[in-house]
Amino acid sequence: MTENGKAAKVPVDGKRNILITSALPYVNNVPHLGNIIGCVLSADVFARYCRLRGYNVIYICGTDEYGTATETKALTENCSPKEICDKYHTIHKEVYEWFNISFDKFGRTSTPEQTEVCQSIFKKIFDNKWLSERTEAQLYCDTCERFLADRLVEGTCPHCEYDPARGDQCEKCGKVLGPIELKNPRCKVCTKSPRLRDTDHLFIELPLLQDKLEKYINKMSVDGSWSKNAIQITNSSLRDGLKQVCITRDLKWGVPVPHEKYSNKVFYVWFDAPIGYISITASYTHEWEKWWKNPENVELYQFMGKDNVLFHTICFPSYLLGTGESWTLMKTVSVTDYLKYETGKFSKSNGVGVFGNDVKDTNIPVEVWRYYLLINRPEEGSDADFTWPDLQAKLNNELLNNLGNFVNRVLSFIAKPAGVGYNSIIPNVPDDVSGDSHNPTKELADKVSAYLDQYIEAMEKVGNIPFQIA
Repeated sequence: MTENGKAAKVPVDGKRNILITSALPYVNNVPHLGNIIGCVLSADVFARYCRLRGYNVIYICGTDEYGTATETKALTENCSPKEICDKYHTIHKEVYEWFNISFDKFGRTSTPEQTEVCQSIFKKIFDNKWLSERTEAQLYCDTCERFLADRLVEGTCPHCEYDPARGDQCEKCGKVLGPIELKNPRCKVCTKSPRLRDTDHLFIELPLLQDKLEKYINKMSVDGSWSKNAIQITNSSLRDGLKQVCITRDLKWGVPVPHEKYSNKVFYVWFDAPIGYISITASYTHEWEKWWKNPENVELYQFMGKDNVLFHTICFPSYLLGTGESWTLMKTVSVTDYLKYETGKFSKSNGVGVFGNDVKDTNIPVEVWRYYLLINRPEEGSDADFTWPDLQAKLNNELLNNLGNFVNRVLSFIAKPAGVGYNSIIPNVPDDVSGDSHNPTKELADKVSAYLDQYIEAMEKVGNIPFQIA
């Protein structure tokens, strides 16, 4: 049974079984409009569509709670990482409930299920010899007396010169980085310059898995109609050649590494985070393997912003392929570009933009926000801008003037007395509409059917949203 007392859904023979995920939002702040349209709202629209079509669907999401971002937030708020997670998980859940996001399960990654599933996958990858050990120089802050994990380091991106770029990825150009690659690195906690110091880590050998991965990508990107930006980002990484990825970190808050030599370390957040989809499903139903180890009968659709693409098209499937087991791999990835705030950048971490708790206080109905974000969805290689004047213009011109007036006129006409209208009772359409007297009815039916076909085609490909097909 689920939290709301309903029986948990499992795949059903003879039906389309759809597993939908949206990228797990970091728990370190309140979600902003860019987070909402980039992941959860887009996936929600598709989940609702699938349910209307009669598919057997579950929609999974939750807060991403481990890693440096959480430790950093705990430092700034002078509390423990667990307290940060408890506080912001509740905030996230309340925001998504206000937006009417129809999750089947909204969970979290700091759970026993996450530890169990993550460590199990690691052990299989380790046993299959897809991991290597390496001593590497890592940035160490003498002031803080600690090794600095990637997100505790900021500096200048070596590719696009953006500053502050994070030590794991540049938010501007999207390139995956290592802290040592940054120019002029500095400790995020004390802002002092760190020094290099040796430490041992485990790496997953992505180059050895590249052939398996490319075979999967070449097939599924076509079968699953991956969005253009996802294909471009993924192919660019493959052309450059995959590199070994370090999957351990010198942190305390995370899934412990089940290896005697590395027992004082935890897993890198982008090793354990995508596994969170699996563990959250496991917290939804004990029969989670029927969803995640059932590639013949389950289709996996994943929604995210473009900065998360490589972790889902390269890293996550590589981890699962490395186990040698038959996992449900992603069929379709739907990717949004960035939603900007007043031509600038939304940033949950930096507190810039419109946040979920602010939206609730605007007295603007949730339906207006959902409509605006969907009609303004940034996709196919083009960022979009949120501005208050644009929100007001779309509300007045599209919702009130166009749609509102149309609905009002139709209902008013139907309510008119018989002979002028229909006296509030719409008559049945005749069984035979082939005669000349019913040409308008037939033409309307044909036109509506054509639009519905176009709608269904777009939604099946997850390449568009319903407001943009007409």
